[in-house]
This record gives sequence, structure tokens and C-alpha cells, in this order.
Amino acid sequence: VSKRMINSESGGSRQGFDLLGRTLWHAARRFRVARWRAEDPSTRSPVGSPVISASRMNISVIIVNWNTRNLLEQCLESLTSAPASRSTEIIVVDNASSDDSVEMVEKKFPHVKLIRSQENLGFAKANNLAIQRSVGRYVSLVNSDVKVLPGCLDALADYLDRNPKVGNVGPRVLNTDMTLQTSCRYFPTLWNNFCAAAGLSSVFRRSRLFSGEEMNFFAHDRITLVEGLVGCFWMLRRDAIQNVGTLDESFFMYGEDLDWCRRCWNANWQVAFTPAALAIHHRGGSSHAHITRLAVTQQNSVLHYWSKHKSPLELLGIKSIFLFRHLIRYSLGLILRLVRPADVSRSEGRARTSWACMQALLSGSAEVPRG
Repeated sequence: VSKRMINSESGGSRQGFDLLGRTLWHAARRFRVARWRAEDPSTRSPVGSPVISASRMNISVIIVNWNTRNLLEQCLESLTSAPASRSTEIIVVDNASSDDSVEMVEKKFPHVKLIRSQENLGFAKANNLAIQRSVGRYVSLVNSDVKVLPGCLDALADYLDRNPKVGNVGPRVLNTDMTLQTSCRYFPTLWNNFCAAAGLSSVFRRSRLFSGEEMNFFAHDRITLVEGLVGCFWMLRRDAIQNVGTLDESFFMYGEDLDWCRRCWNANWQVAFTPAALAIHHRGGSSHAHITRLAVTQQNSVLHYWSKHKSPLELLGIKSIFLFRHLIRYSLGLILRLVRPADVSRSEGRARTSWACMQALLSGSAEVPRG
């Protein structure tokens, strides 16, 4: 009996020491987070709002900005005028903007945590930088040209609460004129890219067979699991990020969204869409004024995706499809220039963009032309 009592007392002591150790560790962690927030004024809560500890933060909203001052202001205003009911932090990463985006955020939104980069890190790397500094249980990646409608963040977080196997969920996305903007995607294949290049996806918009990647047949009116989501607005589960990894920084801009969705599925996390959450995506943001650079950058990112996830033969196939598409567009641009002289600037722009993409394809260069 006395031996059992001794063992019981020693086991109780060990449990007591373990409990004391865990308590001290959590206290030290809370102290470090509190000190870090106290030293960084950009992380303080707005005046009059309660201070939320890192362990209780529900949502981290991350916005990457590059010279989209007005759109960024609208985005932040939509987040702060109708805030989520859950505890939320907002982080803006500025990629060395030359407009007064930084000054605007500091002046009008002092509660936003601002990370100023001295160079344009690209979309993936800038998001990863903010993800590493965020503390929310859910991480929402939002483009600077998005207006978040009331209740959107709560609806996405509620969905993740109810569906623990989902690692990424996206909202119903609308254009500026409030029409539907398709945001659900199939993973790229030679067939769906051929359908897009040949115009079949435009002619047979409601056909699953000829839809291309964009799933135009889907009305985006019901909850469903999807292969991929356009990266303009996501909400990610932090556990999924820790399991799958952050965005692939070898994608400077574009392509990192489908790459992450594929890796998410490969790690047995689901990707979902819910129409209960609504947002407006104005499109164009920081890239609207650089059409040719945008087109070549997109093409390079797509080819990088194919080189990463497909066979060499499939990579050759997608290059052939791209060349076919650009030849058609280039020829069409030249024809329209002769037929519609009044619309010469548009036809020249189309031809110039297709020519630049063909040059990049044939040279195998990843460099983006200026202009």
C-alpha cells in the first residue's frame, strides 16, 4: 500500500510539474506577443476597441498593394465600415508603391498593420511575408481591388467552422456592375486550354465539355467543392497552411493560386465555394495599365505551373496551343486594322501583345518586355 502511495505521489508530482511548465510557457508566449504589439504601433487596436490576444484572434485579412491607392482605400473602407463580428486584424503589404498608398493607410487607417517593402516582392512573396506575421486562426487573402461586402468574412469563417476538412473557401465574386464574375476553376488540361484557344469555350459557354478552365456553365449559386479558386479572395485555414505550405514564391504574379489549390488537394485538404459570402472584384488593379507585360507574365506563370505539375510532353503541348492562339489573335489584329481603321489603336494593341507572347514562347525567355 505504501509503495502504491509513493508511486501515486511521485506521478502526481510529475503531472504537477508538467502543468506548471505548460502554464509558464503559455504565459511567456503571451508576454512576448504583448510586448511585440506594444512596440509596434501599427498593430494596436483602434481607439475604443478591445485588445485581442494572438491566441484569440479569429481572422487575419492580408492585402498586397502595388500602386492601387484609390482601390486600396475602398477595400479598407469596406472592411472597417462593416467589420466582421469576429476578432479581426488587417495587414497591408505595400510593394514599394510610388503613389501615396502608404501615407493614405497611415493617415486614414491607423489600426491597420502596415508592412513596407523597399522592392516589389511580387504577389506570392508579399503574401507569405504577411502570413508569417499574422496570428489569426483563419487567413483571408484579399486583392486590393476587392470590395468586401457586409457579412462576407463571417460567412466564410462560419463555413470553415462547419467543415473541418476544408482548407480554402472562396466567396461569390461580382463584377463592378454586379454581374457574376466566375471564380471557380478546373485544373488546366490540354483539352480545356485547346477549347479556350479555339473559341469553343466562348461559343458553348454552358457546356461542361467545352467550358475550358473557367466553368462558365456553373452559375455559382450553390455550395460545392471545386478543384481551384481564383486568388482574388480566399479564406485559408491556418492548419492547412502549416500542412500544405505557403504560396510558391517562384510565381511572381499569377499561377500561384491554382498551384496552391492543387497542393491543398494533394495534402488531403478540400477547396470549396460558398455563395453565402459576397465580394466585388473591380479587376485590373495594379496591372491594368500594363496589358502587354500582364499577358507575358501570365503566360510565363502558366508555363511554370505546367513545368511543375505536368510532363515534358504536356508542357510542349501547352506551348503549341499558346502559339496557335497567339497566331490567330495576331492575324485577327492585323485584319481588323485594315477593316476598321477607326479602331486601329485597339487592333494594334492586340497584335503587339500577341507578338510579345509569341516572342517569349519561341525564345524560351521568362523576361517580361517593357511597355
